[in-house]
Amino acid sequence: MAKSTRNKTVYVLNGPNLNLLGTREPQIYGRATLKDVEKLCRKAAAAHGFAVEFRQSNHEGEIVDWIHEAGANKAAGIVINPAGLTHTSVSVHDAIKAVGVPTVECHITNIHAREPWRHHSYVSLAAKAVICGFGIDGYALAIDGLAATAAPRKR
Repeated sequence: MAKSTRNKTVYVLNGPNLNLLGTREPQIYGRATLKDVEKLCRKAAAAHGFAVEFRQSNHEGEIVDWIHEAGANKAAGIVINPAGLTHTSVSVHDAIKAVGVPTVECHITNIHAREPWRHHSYVSLAAKAVICGFGIDGYALAIDGLAATAAPRKR
C-alpha cells in the first residue's frame, strides 16, 4: 500500500462574523467564543495526532487563499464554517474543488431549520461532508470524521 503524502495538519477556517461568537445573537449561536471553538478543535485534533491551523476572516479572498495554502501544504483536511459565504460564494466552492483536500462544511446551527435562503450551500457541493446543528461540538465531530476517513480501514 502506498504511503499517504498528506501531512498531519487540519485547517479550521471560519468565515465572516464568526469573530463575534459569544456576543452575536447568543440565543441562536450560543455563548461560546471563537477562542472556545479553537480550544475544542485543538483538543479534538490532538486526539488524532493532528496539528491545527485555526483561522478566521471576514474577507472571502483571504479564505480562498487559505484553502489554496491547505492544498499546497497537502493538509490532512479542512473544516470550514463559511458562515454567510455558504450561500453566496462560488469562489470558496471552486477553491475547495481545485485543491482536492477532504473538506467538511460545519455550521453551529441547523441551517435547514432556519430562513429558507440559508438552506442552499454552494460549499456543500464541493465538501466531502456537512455537519450542522450540533453547536460548536460540530467542529470536533468534523475533525473526528476527517480522521476516520484518513485512517486505513481494517478488513
